[in-house]
Amino acid sequence: MTKDLGTSVTPAAARSVRPPWRDARLWIGVALVATSIAVGARVMAGADDMTRVWAARADLQPGAALGSDDLVIASVRLDAAAQARYLRADAPPPDHQRLLRAVGEGELIPAAALGAEASGVVSVPLSVPGGAAPPSLAPGAVVDVWVTSGDRGEAASPVLDDVVVLEVPATDDVLGAGGDREVVVGVPATARDGVGRVLAAARDGRVSLTREG
Repeated sequence: MTKDLGTSVTPAAARSVRPPWRDARLWIGVALVATSIAVGARVMAGADDMTRVWAARADLQPGAALGSDDLVIASVRLDAAAQARYLRADAPPPDHQRLLRAVGEGELIPAAALGAEASGVVSVPLSVPGGAAPPSLAPGAVVDVWVTSGDRGEAASPVLDDVVVLEVPATDDVLGAGGDREVVVGVPATARDGVGRVLAAARDGRVSLTREG
């Protein structure tokens, strides 16, 4: 006679559970979140370093009156010295100002390129002998115009001070057999008295340009 003791059930072995803090996927996720936060903070900090300045909406010619319709706001990264050289967009464009030189589309507006509207600017073309002007001369540069009498022993004398270069060819784009360069400078109306003397000297190759800095 057998006695039914029922079905024998073997209990399942308990599976060891890894603590969550030891799961590599958790730490990978934490690292990704931390990286995203750091990148976002760096981007926001970089945005704070940008300076808003005025730029030309289209090509502007010398003598043009500067108005808000001619300008757009550009955000650029500038050091403290460069910020002082351009018109900041946190202030409205200056009134009653005219350009002393040409400004290209998208170019930042230099403060030195503006003058009083009432003064006016005369564009004066000069033929400058080769070697009588800095080779790095470019539009926007401020130069002094010197004239010699033609006598080798006589020193040159300044006739036009602090005039702005409006146009200048590249150093390899010279005119004439002697390598003369055709440079156009903007002369304020208050200095017109010296224009005639400079033009006469330029015809004889007696003009030199100097630039500080």
